Amino acid sequence: MAEGDQLQEVQTISVLHEMLQQSFSLFHTECSFAALDTTLLEQLRIGLHEQMEDFHACLGQVMGEEASALGRMGPTLALNRYFHGIHVYLKEEEYSDCAWDIIRVEIIRALSSSSSLYKRLKKMDGDLNSP
Repeated sequence: MAEGDQLQEVQTISVLHEMLQQSFSLFHTECSFAALDTTLLEQLRIGLHEQMEDFHACLGQVMGEEASALGRMGPTLALNRYFHGIHVYLKEEEYSDCAWDIIRVEIIRALSSSSSLYKRLKKMDGDLNSP
C-alpha cells in the first residue's frame, strides 16, 4: 500500500474511532440518563464500546502507536468541534427531551455513515491485499 494511501486509511480509522469515543462520552453523561430509555442507552453504549475497541485494534495494526498519532491530528480537530457544538446545543436547550431526540437521530445518522465508510475501507483494503 502506498504511503499516502496508508496515511489516508489511518486518518479515516482515527476519525471513525474518535467519533465513537465522542458518541460514547456524550451518551455516558448524567443528562442522557434522564432523557433516554435506559435499556436502549445501555445497548448503545455497549455497541459503541465494542466498536471503539475494534477500531483501536485496527488502527494499531495499520500503523504503530507513534505514527497513528499523526493520522489523528487534522481531521479529528473538525470532529471535536462538531461534538463541542452538540454539547453547546444541548446546554442551550437545557438538555430537553426534544434536544436529546434530535441529537440521538443525528448521531445514529453519523454512525450509519461511518459504518458504511468503514465497510468500504475494509473492502478496498481486502482488494489491495488480494493476489
